[in-house]
Amino acid sequence: MKLLVVNGPNLNLLGIREPEIYGRKTYEDLVAYIKACAEQGGDEVSFFQSNHEGALVDAIQQAYFDGVEGIVINPAAYTHTSVALLDALKGVGIPFVEVHISAVDEREDFRRVSYVRQAALACVAGKGFDGYPEAIEILREHHKGSVR
Repeated sequence: MKLLVVNGPNLNLLGIREPEIYGRKTYEDLVAYIKACAEQGGDEVSFFQSNHEGALVDAIQQAYFDGVEGIVINPAAYTHTSVALLDALKGVGIPFVEVHISAVDEREDFRRVSYVRQAALACVAGKGFDGYPEAIEILREHHKGSVR
């Protein structure tokens, strides 16, 4: 399966930003981990990270033209604010899973709101980096079911 992993604002600061919440591993560590997990399952995976909402929308739209079959997205702070990301994800019609490193539903009240979740296959939160391979597995299972 051809996958795109999209990470939103401040995830480039993994290892620096609030290590008590997000840990000490870096964004590069995250990419290497996801890549190894995806390739082990025979999937092709590409990555996109930006601190800019429009760039994230552009990457989601481009995924449609690139033949991406599944998206793993951690919208980060845009989870709670971005109708544009929701519209882009719905617009391209590519199955996607929302992921969060932290347990967002157990944090501040505003973090309990997710615009993208209403269109997601699932949401995996609070499992650290391990949430990403879990999201990939959800997409694999969905893909198997839709290919039959």
